[in-house]
Amino acid sequence: MSTPYVILHLGLGSFHRAHQAVYLHHLIAQEEAAGQPAGWVLAGGNLRPDMADTVAALRAQGGAYTLETVSPAGERHYERITSIRKIIPYEDSLTGLIDVGADANTRIISFTVTEAGYYLDSNNKLETTYPELASDLAGRTRSTIYGALAAILTERQKRGSGPVTLLNCDNLRSNGERFHAGFSDFLARRQENALLAWVKQNTSTPNDMVDRITPRPLPDVAERVKAATGVADGAPVMGEKFIQWVIEDHFIAGRPAWEKVGAEMVTSVLPFEEAKIRILNSSHSCFAWAGTLLGLQYIHEGVAHPAIRQMAYDYVTNDVIPSLHAEQSPYPLNLAAYRDVVIDRFSNPYLQDTNQRVAMDGFSKIPGFLWPTFRECMARGASIAATAKLPALFFEFLGRWHRGELAYTYQDQSMDPGAAHAFFAAPDPLLAFCCDPILWGPLAGNHTLVAAMKQAHQEVLAFVKENSHG
Repeated sequence: MSTPYVILHLGLGSFHRAHQAVYLHHLIAQEEAAGQPAGWVLAGGNLRPDMADTVAALRAQGGAYTLETVSPAGERHYERITSIRKIIPYEDSLTGLIDVGADANTRIISFTVTEAGYYLDSNNKLETTYPELASDLAGRTRSTIYGALAAILTERQKRGSGPVTLLNCDNLRSNGERFHAGFSDFLARRQENALLAWVKQNTSTPNDMVDRITPRPLPDVAERVKAATGVADGAPVMGEKFIQWVIEDHFIAGRPAWEKVGAEMVTSVLPFEEAKIRILNSSHSCFAWAGTLLGLQYIHEGVAHPAIRQMAYDYVTNDVIPSLHAEQSPYPLNLAAYRDVVIDRFSNPYLQDTNQRVAMDGFSKIPGFLWPTFRECMARGASIAATAKLPALFFEFLGRWHRGELAYTYQDQSMDPGAAHAFFAAPDPLLAFCCDPILWGPLAGNHTLVAAMKQAHQEVLAFVKENSHG
């Protein structure tokens, strides 16, 4: 029997297990139904010592776990996912990951580390002020995607294991290209010129767009899995019924036939990516920040609130759709229909998707998700009023965080807490916020932006006052 090729995935979180692993599981099932052995399988591990209980449970279960999906109508479906055939336990040295990644049979290394985990500025250069990145640059640790891959590919080069595709599975615009730029900058800063030359010659970094709402699984997921399937699963995962994966077909060492199980293989992912980031990701954050300001816990509660829903709808309809049409016409997606599908997905009460999960990492989401719409509207001389509402919501949200008034812990890898607190010690906190280069890059301090933000913030304050209770 032939040995299957391996995809090593870095990051065993819920999203990978509800998305990429599911596509490969379905492909393996097709192959086995046709009497063929699996052509590709997954191996996976984490770069940091988190999720210890989940990783231990996955190891005990041989990498298998149950996926629960739920539609907005409450229809639940259960499926045992078995595409991850090797779980690699965490070690500071990443020895297990390096060994698998450097094996000649591993042809794809994919990763999910969240947008903030790439530490990129607006010019796709590394923001080296982050302690964990500085530590990796100095060679003391391997906790970032760059430090880990440098170690893996050094060993791969040493063994002569051949080319490998590096596949970014995060919500980063032009994610493959931007990762490649950041990784090249990392290697150049470490003066690893021989490895950098090898990477340029022996890797490809396709852009792709991934989509499935996947909340952090609560204990009741395991309870429903046990009741529905009889399996006491230590690492179940749940997500919405909807799933999408659009991938540029640029693989240097082969790939699974994902197109047979619903993935879209394309020449350019850009129009799909832009629609998703500007419509779905941005409005998701709108619901989370606005809902938090009104004391709501879940995304679907914000969608059910007329004023919040209108804010998100106006942002997409008034600013995003005209901007995308100005960039490309005709657009390959029906953007109004996509907007309506997105808001319907967010309305799903059965996901119990929390505002805390979606609100995180605002310091990377404002530049990553909102800059392009601001720039395009301003270039056309169009209003930015609807888009300005979103960072105005985040500013008010950040004020709550500053005063210790949030109902939950806020996580933001790209935020310097001292600098964020300093906004509110400034004579004009909103102006200080609008002049922050991490948030705004070349737009920092822009007169049109500042004026729109001042108006939007007044409207946000009125929204909170009108809709708060007690």
